[in-house]
Amino acid sequence: MIQFGDVDVMVAGGTESSIDALSIAGFCRLRALTTKYNTAPQEASRPFDCDRDGFVIGEGCGICVLEELEHAKKRGAKIYAELRGYGSSGDAYHITQPHLGGRGAILAMTRALKQSGLHPNQVDYINAHATSTPLGDTVEANAIKHVFSDYATSGCPAFSSTKGAIGHLLGAAGAVEAIFAVLTIHHGVVPLTLNLRRPDPVFTDDFMPLTTSKHINVKAALSNSFGFGGTNSSLLFASIN
Repeated sequence: MIQFGDVDVMVAGGTESSIDALSIAGFCRLRALTTKYNTAPQEASRPFDCDRDGFVIGEGCGICVLEELEHAKKRGAKIYAELRGYGSSGDAYHITQPHLGGRGAILAMTRALKQSGLHPNQVDYINAHATSTPLGDTVEANAIKHVFSDYATSGCPAFSSTKGAIGHLLGAAGAVEAIFAVLTIHHGVVPLTLNLRRPDPVFTDDFMPLTTSKHINVKAALSNSFGFGGTNSSLLFASIN
């Protein structure tokens, strides 16, 4: 709507509070939740790790103010980043599982890059959707490798999943993780993947999620959000010169 000139400012975000008996029972029946770490819950959410066995439900809220650039400058707003591109797809492969070849994820990331006008080698950080499920994390890792090809296997771009620290916020995950991506640009710090101790065999020494936080100059950051039913979206943020 901002792009088409219908509005100058919008408030966008997501919120979720689903830690209740019905939600837990439903996800358990789907075998989506972790069950191996009940005695060490702080270690239960472990994206990209060999010992992952499901996600941990989290609760939270994330809100962003989206504003037309010149309008924001005119009123002296603090600008954290620019939304350069977005991509979405609906692969409709399965009600809960992603397409095994990562078709939906690849389309979403590719479309975000195309709209942004940026080359894959200009992306410095990816906030992965990776929820700590055995299948989903591997599919996304392969999709990232496909989209970023040789660049992904040379140690860049940096990527991680912040769900190791906060769990899966479900309906709020996309907004909160988009904010994480924006803040990597603003602060020049990329976060680690918590609890990643034994990386999945899909990774190599040159293609590995972050296991420690790093200070780097992030000029562009991609945020992935994928959902049940094959609904996928990618947001690409860039610094303001």
